[in-house]
Amino acid sequence: MRRGRSWSVPLVVSLMLVGCVAASPPSRLNRYVETAETGEEGVSRLPASRPVPAALVILSDRSDPESAPGLPEDAQTRVAETLSAQINRGYPIVIERVVTLGDVPEAWTAPDWRQLARQQGASHLLVAVLSSTEQEFPVSLFLGWTTHRQPGLRRDNWSLAEAALIDGRTGRRLLQAEGRAMATLDRPAAPGISQWYPVIYLRPQDPERRIWPPTYEGAALTLRVVAMEQAAMRLAGNLQRAWIEQRERESLHGEAASR
Repeated sequence: MRRGRSWSVPLVVSLMLVGCVAASPPSRLNRYVETAETGEEGVSRLPASRPVPAALVILSDRSDPESAPGLPEDAQTRVAETLSAQINRGYPIVIERVVTLGDVPEAWTAPDWRQLARQQGASHLLVAVLSSTEQEFPVSLFLGWTTHRQPGLRRDNWSLAEAALIDGRTGRRLLQAEGRAMATLDRPAAPGISQWYPVIYLRPQDPERRIWPPTYEGAALTLRVVAMEQAAMRLAGNLQRAWIEQRERESLHGEAASR
């Protein structure tokens, strides 16, 4: 009976955390990029020619009270390279250069995107906002294939990468998309206990895949990089779908206007 109770609490907590993935972290894009106008006069159409050359601008938002620690500069560069490479794989936008703004304070005011586009010599900007939240709770971990259990910790990371394509001449938002991902880190309460830990799972999307961090001390950072890279890859795919959907809406609107 005691054994059944020991499993019930982690299971319930895990299910509750998985259920939060759709809403956590909340969108932060509107803090940095003005929303598109809804009136006909304010609607900006996508460029007629493609691919659209753009400068990728990366910034990290940590305004949420439960925000995970920010990624160091080299990790942000790695995520930027992942996103740039995914977008450039035949998508309608081609990234020509990357600008990393790093962690921004809560009271930070977004720059004039038109001025930044002129400084970068870019006709368009793809402004990407990265954010993530984390929660950690105690669990019992099996050591290898044995029935022996060891006290440990489970850390869940929810990462969000969202982006807006901005016309460098007008500063208007032309397109937006987001990508979300979740990853889980399991680790014993102390290092060196088992060769199987620490380990990162891509829960719930790919629970069988395992990623082993190079060090126990750096496992949490590896978790954040893995989750954000997954979110960035999803953002790239969703950006293409958003482009297609926007093109279809513009086409239907043009047909209706010509009648």
